Amino acid sequence: MNYTTQMDAARKGIVTVQMEIVAKKEQMDVNFLREKVAAGQIVIPANKNHKSLDPEGIGEGLKTKINVNLGISKDCPSFEPEFEKVRTALDMKAEAIMDLSSFGKTEEFRQKLIDMSPAMIGTVPIYDAVGFYDKELQDITAKEFIDVVEKHAKDGVDFITIHAGINRETAEVFKRNKRLTNIVSRGGSLLYAWMELNNKENPFFEYYDEVLEICEKYDLTLSLGDACRPGSINDATDASQIKELMILGELTKRAWERNVQVMIEGPGHMPINEIAANMVIEKKLCHGAPFYVLGPLVTDVAPGYDHITSAIGGAIAASHGADFLCYVTPAEHLRLPNLDDMKEGIIASKIAAHAADIAKGIKGAKQWDYEMSKARQELNWERMFDLAIDPEKARRYRKESNPEHEDSCTMCGKMCSMRNMNKVMEGKNINILREDD
Repeated sequence: MNYTTQMDAARKGIVTVQMEIVAKKEQMDVNFLREKVAAGQIVIPANKNHKSLDPEGIGEGLKTKINVNLGISKDCPSFEPEFEKVRTALDMKAEAIMDLSSFGKTEEFRQKLIDMSPAMIGTVPIYDAVGFYDKELQDITAKEFIDVVEKHAKDGVDFITIHAGINRETAEVFKRNKRLTNIVSRGGSLLYAWMELNNKENPFFEYYDEVLEICEKYDLTLSLGDACRPGSINDATDASQIKELMILGELTKRAWERNVQVMIEGPGHMPINEIAANMVIEKKLCHGAPFYVLGPLVTDVAPGYDHITSAIGGAIAASHGADFLCYVTPAEHLRLPNLDDMKEGIIASKIAAHAADIAKGIKGAKQWDYEMSKARQELNWERMFDLAIDPEKARRYRKESNPEHEDSCTMCGKMCSMRNMNKVMEGKNINILREDD
């Protein structure tokens, strides 16, 4: 039986190779997974032309996945620093990489990335359009925007972000409801500017059916972008954000009618006390489609530490239903991240994702923590290093400050609770001030 997309196959009762791989990774019955894909509650981004892909699932009941952003820009056009990041991100088991390249040899960079990456690849085609056509934003035609989508799809991109929800209707709501930070989404701001400069409808909204046709042809997953995501906690959960979310819900149903897989992108910046409610609202308005969040960042005052503000928000968001976390680095709001920034961002996002998986009761999540606690109780340092989310850093910290006694660390020495409880439980003397017998 033939099928066009993972969703089409699932609805026809077909278990694809990609479904089998994801089900095995998630320790899940493959037919249960297939039913969730058919319902749109799980997506498996897997472009037919991405031959090196090791597929992953995103959505209800699955482990929370993380995405890493990178790419070349006008200020940083060199390939090698970005591909060093790619190799490191893959080594650190990031499930997705978004190529946000916006200048230079973007097509060459994207094709090389797709060829080498087992992780799913996402892009934002509007970022590429200005450089691809070498035209000012205002002069790019609606058809040219759609043509870039097809180019990315043909190259093998697994999911694309398009900001189709910032239509003329949403723009009017934005104008009537003053915001502190206006539109902070790069793609959203570009489309809003194009609409205003040309007095026309958003091309991705007006020609949405053409976009769906491309997605169906290549099995390209749509990540419906949140142009009106809040860029400050002041703007969180406001009229513009909710209005756009309502439009995205309508676009989701239209995509499903064409068997196109959909994710929904979410906030941004948001106070802790609003996060849980936002997850419920998104799932309700967008019919249970997987939710992909940037952060959310829970405070605006921590430049240099936004990987932490993001991880706090990400853990809360994912524990209440978000399925996919876009990493944030310490360089957020400041500059293009370097390699170390990227590592810090990945680790922070992985911690947030795992913490949420424990809360959500994901199969096997707590076992990792059990094994680490067992190794600590046994004072088995090598086992602790092997289990650590960042083994390299754990080993380095231990090596930089060696204790006098191997069954302790330089924080507690022979007063180590684990060491002493082990001895007492075995009926031994703990000998804090003198050498052991």
